[in-house]
Amino acid sequence: MQATARLTAPEVLRPRKPLRRKPIQFSASDPEGLWGDVLGVRPLGGRFRAVRRLVSLLLWTLVAIPIQALLVALPGRGHIAFARVYHRTLCALMGLRIQVVGEPARQGPVLFVANHSSWLDVLVLGATLEASFVGKSEIEGWPLIRTVAKLGRTVFVSRKRTGTKGEADAIRTRLAGGDSLILFPEGTTSDGGRVLPFRSAFLSVADSARLVQPVSVVFDRLGGLPACRRDRPLFAWYGDTDILTHFWRLARRPGGRATIILHAPLDASEWPDRKALTAACAGVVAESCATLRQNRPAQPLRAPAPPRPRPAERLPV
Repeated sequence: MQATARLTAPEVLRPRKPLRRKPIQFSASDPEGLWGDVLGVRPLGGRFRAVRRLVSLLLWTLVAIPIQALLVALPGRGHIAFARVYHRTLCALMGLRIQVVGEPARQGPVLFVANHSSWLDVLVLGATLEASFVGKSEIEGWPLIRTVAKLGRTVFVSRKRTGTKGEADAIRTRLAGGDSLILFPEGTTSDGGRVLPFRSAFLSVADSARLVQPVSVVFDRLGGLPACRRDRPLFAWYGDTDILTHFWRLARRPGGRATIILHAPLDASEWPDRKALTAACAGVVAESCATLRQNRPAQPLRAPAPPRPRPAERLPV
């Protein structure tokens, strides 16, 4: 019989020699709390992807600017069609896929009312809808982005109460001219985990549009997997984060997906006031976004019928 090797007591208690010389060290450069420390990317992971995407976006934008400038100067709607091509290409270069549920309203002009969580909303909505944006006046001070926004015929509005009437008149003029517009009634970006209250003042121009269509936008996939709560700050742009830092964090990651729900359009003339119309739009948008954040399939919703005015009471004779 073969002799069996026996270990003495000191040898049994002696710890095994580690197979790896240096322990695994995760990167703490991705500020996502504890999960970022454990599951974060390595120091060099994704940097080449981010640089490639940044260079591609800049080159495509520099090529598209003179083309769009020429189409804006020419008659017709060629500049609107090319704007969709421009935004679609940006989404492809960023690795963003778009899933659209529902149909956009065809009887224009249409005022599209959507939730807002990031600058990425402009890319995915611009790639889906033939419409211009209503943006904040601060964009006019951003290099290159202001040029793209002006060529896209963006209507700039300020967050101050002064000058509101003039800005509303500019929006009404565009709607009266047959242009559809995309409006973010929240007035700012959210953290992606909720829909902020819609401001009824933004819908004071709804009477100039033929239809008002609520739109829900949720970024629900990251790297082919369902996006969970800890992934939403990667898509959402809010707080004091500058746009370059947010872009760099997202561009290092694999591709994502945005789901856009186009709900049943509403006729503004059927609603008694703008507050009731705002509440109806906010209700369907928030409900659909909550369903998408739970990674459940969502379908276009129809807002409840507008409240009917009460008949006047007759005085006793």
